[in-house]
Amino acid sequence: MSRIGKLPIKIPAGTEVSVISSELIVKGKGGTLRRAIHPAVSVSVDSSTVTVTPVKNNRLARALWGTYAAHVRNMISGVTQPFTKNLMVEGIGYRAELAGKQLKLSVGFSHPVLVTVPEGIAVSVDKNNISISGADKEQVGQFAAEIRAVRKPEPYKGKGIRYEGEVIRMKQGKKAAAASA
Repeated sequence: MSRIGKLPIKIPAGTEVSVISSELIVKGKGGTLRRAIHPAVSVSVDSSTVTVTPVKNNRLARALWGTYAAHVRNMISGVTQPFTKNLMVEGIGYRAELAGKQLKLSVGFSHPVLVTVPEGIAVSVDKNNISISGADKEQVGQFAAEIRAVRKPEPYKGKGIRYEGEVIRMKQGKKAAAASA
């Protein structure tokens, strides 16, 4: 039995949850989110709670039970309070700029890298800090991962784009390793 799936999900004030055919729709002050519901689970909406139950008692349904409960919980919390990911650009001459719907990253390549900001995502740049926020947790995390993948932090000097709070395991260089041996 799913520990996450069996708990009812409370709907906060100012948020509407509805199921139309096989699609879950969550509306709130942060926007509207939609998700297709897998046939192995059923989602029922009461006046103040949402419950997710497996249709059959097979392995797939039990696996999707907790997954869809977590998705519903994330959708409800996303439309009430947007999810935020912060990235830091570290390195001499490395910088990020926002030009309309394009994020311009100068991170040591011979050319600046342009990344298009997807719909439903808000990006703000302050010096070398990039803040990504939006109602959809998956979309925010995916876009943050795409930006980080442009220049991952390298282990010798720590230059690159990293998440706020991410710890980079540093390696010794050849000279430092030879001097200590």
